[in-house]
Amino acid sequence: MSRLSRWLSFGLSALLAIALLGYLYADSLLFLFNRIGNDDYSHGMFVPVICLFLVWQVRYRILAAGIKHSWLGLVIVSVGLFVYGVGELATLYVMQHLSLWMVLVGLVISAIGVRATRVITFPLFYLLTAIPLPNFLYAGLSSKLQLWSSALGIGCLQLIGVTAFREGNVIDLGPVQLQVVEACSGIRYLFPLTSLALLCAYLFKDRMWKRIVLVLSSIPISIFVNGFRIGMIGLLVEWDGQGAAEGFSHLFEGAVLFMASLGLLILEMWLFAKVHPMEGGLSFFERFAWTDPLPVSSSPSTATALPAAYFCSVALLVPVAFASTFLAERKEIAPPRAIFVDFPMQLDGWSGTALALEKQYVDALRFDDYVLADFLSHTGQSVTFYVAYYQSQRKGQSAHSPQSCLPGGGWEIASMNGVDIPVGSGMVRSSVYVNRAVIQKGGQKQVVWYWFKQRDRILSNEYLVKFFLFWDALTRGRTDGALVRASSVVGAGETEAVVDQRLRQLVSVVEPELNRYVPD
Repeated sequence: MSRLSRWLSFGLSALLAIALLGYLYADSLLFLFNRIGNDDYSHGMFVPVICLFLVWQVRYRILAAGIKHSWLGLVIVSVGLFVYGVGELATLYVMQHLSLWMVLVGLVISAIGVRATRVITFPLFYLLTAIPLPNFLYAGLSSKLQLWSSALGIGCLQLIGVTAFREGNVIDLGPVQLQVVEACSGIRYLFPLTSLALLCAYLFKDRMWKRIVLVLSSIPISIFVNGFRIGMIGLLVEWDGQGAAEGFSHLFEGAVLFMASLGLLILEMWLFAKVHPMEGGLSFFERFAWTDPLPVSSSPSTATALPAAYFCSVALLVPVAFASTFLAERKEIAPPRAIFVDFPMQLDGWSGTALALEKQYVDALRFDDYVLADFLSHTGQSVTFYVAYYQSQRKGQSAHSPQSCLPGGGWEIASMNGVDIPVGSGMVRSSVYVNRAVIQKGGQKQVVWYWFKQRDRILSNEYLVKFFLFWDALTRGRTDGALVRASSVVGAGETEAVVDQRLRQLVSVVEPELNRYVPD
């Protein structure tokens, strides 16, 4: 077969692969593009372009390594497509993003072979920096960064003599309170700066330990720079009022300090170049110069036969693309249940008052039914009870961990452990282990119990929730379930043990009723 025919076959199969991947991963790519549009992941739009540029830079080394098609690529594509199915059933976008990456790597290996793929190992792995974190990991990291940034901001203000206090993620300046919300947590510094540090470490021709330190240093740099930014905003508010924390000045401070963070990375590389320099006497700028001429000693090695492994890998996408249609449109068993509007508000000494969630929370949580009520005991003790029910849990519409929403408004998680709760009714009684969080703000404190009722299971671990979503969708045709939460304020003179007892009393009378609304 002539070279022109081979290139034409490659081109047509590449277009077919792109079309099939676009069809398979349409939903997850749309989600990815929406997240990249967020400032926290804005660097993601540049990552594929950077990776293509890095591959182009080493094109001669790829040819020198030899183009030898590998059947290992077909294996990796198969595993990637299996991960796609798991991500679809487990409602995890991150698994579908990883699946797409695995399929791309598999196609590359099947097309050019293992040796040539080793040349572009970094560009391929660098693509992973464009994948957003799962929501529960992102929320946990964001809440911690909010608290650290608030503490550092307070330190900066007190260092220059400004009177300020901190309650959780709220900075109290007296007449003005600044809340360090998720957008100010520093994640929009951390992710782009870490991605940039990885790229600099790859291009920086020096010892490996220096490259590793360079990447790791991007984490404290982003945290400390954001803390300094929070302190500077507090100082401007002290001088010019609340308006100084909004609008152009806020964005300007963020852009300037991100460039300062980049400057710190460059300064760090310059210092590394001076410390224990490598042989060869390269200047600082020469360490970044990239020359990759075609080797003279050996001619490029290219495959002459049709890449059967590559074509088989592309062909495997066709049946999976058809199967994905049935997977996305699958019908699930919807067990009969009562609706929460009929949930009893009089329960064995407890009297409840139904509450309504604001529309913004209803739109964000996307549940099918819910109940939110304040229950008052005959002794005047109050417990807030909340259940969000999902008839069919799909990507972007599933029960999520309260760890992502408990912090906020100055509240922070003081401790997180577990507690046994009573379940069952009549003579059949048992206990299960659920999550227990203590949140506090200043002198206020609340105890929160929460768990996930997923079909006939009560789970406290979100990873297990995702596993059983996959397993039950596969074996039982069901993904219905709910998040259940009960919380109560620790009153003056009360201990946490007293509040735990109050929660246990309510849960013991509510749980038997719950099965009618969240069926096994």
